[in-house]
Amino acid sequence: MIDIKISNFHLDPELCLDIQADDSCGGTVSFVGTVRNETKGKKVLRLEFECYESMAVKEMKKIAEHCVNNLGVKHAVLHHRVGILSPGEAAVVIVVSSPHREAAFKACEYAINTLKETVPIWKKEVFEDGEQWVSAHP
Repeated sequence: MIDIKISNFHLDPELCLDIQADDSCGGTVSFVGTVRNETKGKKVLRLEFECYESMAVKEMKKIAEHCVNNLGVKHAVLHHRVGILSPGEAAVVIVVSSPHREAAFKACEYAINTLKETVPIWKKEVFEDGEQWVSAHP
């Protein structure tokens, strides 16, 4: 099972865990990326995420399919926020599950690393004294 979502609204890690629940899976690994309140000694007021949504969904689906087809997981949930987020809010939630923990750990790491490298989602950090785009890819 694969579940992909890009949302302007609060992400719910518990819902992501529930979506992929499967008694045949002994290993479930999740990653929740939250907005930090500081970057390089500067106070972060907010992050602003933008994306090319149709392409982002397509790329996120490719990541999830790779996890299921090649990394030994049965389920992959990838949710990402867009819009304005405050410190402490979840920007990304990834949950993968497999019969065994090793595959789940590897797939979760693959999913977040590949998402950050290939999915057209851009992040602007807003500080008290300015702003900057970061992780501008692809």
